[in-house]
Amino acid sequence: FSDRMLHPKNDTMIGLTVAGALTPAGLGGCVIEMMEHGLVDFLISTGANLYHDLHYALNFTLRRGSPFLDDRALYAAGVIRIYDVLFPATVLLETDAYIREFLVRSGLNGPVSTAEFHYRLGQDLIAQRPGCEDYSVVARTAKLGVQIYTSSPGDSSIGMNIAWHELMNDSRLMIDPNLDVNEVCAIILAGKKNGCVILGGGSPKNFYLQGQPTLWEVYGIPKGGNDYFIQITTDSVV
Repeated sequence: FSDRMLHPKNDTMIGLTVAGALTPAGLGGCVIEMMEHGLVDFLISTGANLYHDLHYALNFTLRRGSPFLDDRALYAAGVIRIYDVLFPATVLLETDAYIREFLVRSGLNGPVSTAEFHYRLGQDLIAQRPGCEDYSVVARTAKLGVQIYTSSPGDSSIGMNIAWHELMNDSRLMIDPNLDVNEVCAIILAGKKNGCVILGGGSPKNFYLQGQPTLWEVYGIPKGGNDYFIQITTDSVV
């Protein structure tokens, strides 16, 4: 990573893909550090990572518990569990409320890319919660001007609240995945060399790696594959 992907002579465009829901476990701080030091140029994440990142921006507390707790007892107590991370159900409800209020404040009323949506969301977080960019990936990307995409925008609580807003407020706001596909292809095409750091795998990994096939297979542009990639995963090789 440091000797090749970050070597100034290589002029590598580096994307970071983040799968699952790693922000509840505190990974967001690592991502913020990487962006702050210029180690990544853009991000692709699951919607879950970005939604749970908002808890930190809104100053909610998440606690470490155990993956072996009785989910029936947790449900009766109004406690949400993400593997071994625990928090009260009110955290979800209040985060949802913030998203819906933001959607009204934003005035967004047409097709947007996920990058544009997250930039506007990050700007709102900074305005509503000054200083939250020290703890929130979404807010920090808006401050630094780092593009952040979601490969499956409907597959998260952010997407669920957008769907509610469109239905209940007769809004024309729509996340347009076509914009995302073409923007990521443009980013890949702009780089002299391309590299990716893959945390996990899944949809974010595929969304980034499909860029080169989109360019040569669909657009007829022979860009070639990634020059460098690093993947950290718990997948077992059989």
